[in-house]
Amino acid sequence: MPRPDLTLAIVDDDEAVRDALSALFEAEGYPVATYPSAGAFLAAGADAIPGCVIADINMPGMTGLELQADLARRGCPLPMIILTGQGDVPKAVTALKAGAVDFIEKPFTVDALVRAVETAMDRSGHTLRHQARAEAARGRLDSLSVREREVMDLLVAGHPNKVIAWKLGISARTVENHRAKVMEKTGCDNVPALIHLSLEAAG
Repeated sequence: MPRPDLTLAIVDDDEAVRDALSALFEAEGYPVATYPSAGAFLAAGADAIPGCVIADINMPGMTGLELQADLARRGCPLPMIILTGQGDVPKAVTALKAGAVDFIEKPFTVDALVRAVETAMDRSGHTLRHQARAEAARGRLDSLSVREREVMDLLVAGHPNKVIAWKLGISARTVENHRAKVMEKTGCDNVPALIHLSLEAAG
């Protein structure tokens, strides 16, 4: 099912293609935004909008492959679907190797394109969920004091209380108190749960 928080961006210099794809996917229930060029897409800040991108492989100025490479350099997680003309298959293979969800050769079938968008949106939704978990985990860790975070880091590294006390120059009893506070603030019941939280926060 389409999600209202995920937008399908259509980047193609052919107005007829943009209009046709926009009508198709709006009828499928997707929020859609169209752009006549990769430059217009980037200028609008659309790379920061969660969802996926359908881009033509050959466009004036920045091509679809160049847009894909630019987004990769920016660390942008938007999944891409590349539209290709006949004879562009070698380029499309390059796009797939660079992480594109799929390449669809023109003239394309509606079913193939819809399936590719569904796959891309599933990937984007997974990324959003992962980011949300990481942010929530970082929020829980941010509640710790500097000393509590030091104790937590050593706990996660596998050190027992006595070693932590020695490393930090504090008593074992003080370590126990900090450890209890760490567990209380993070909502963790044990060290394995704390390790899991730390990994989630790291993304």
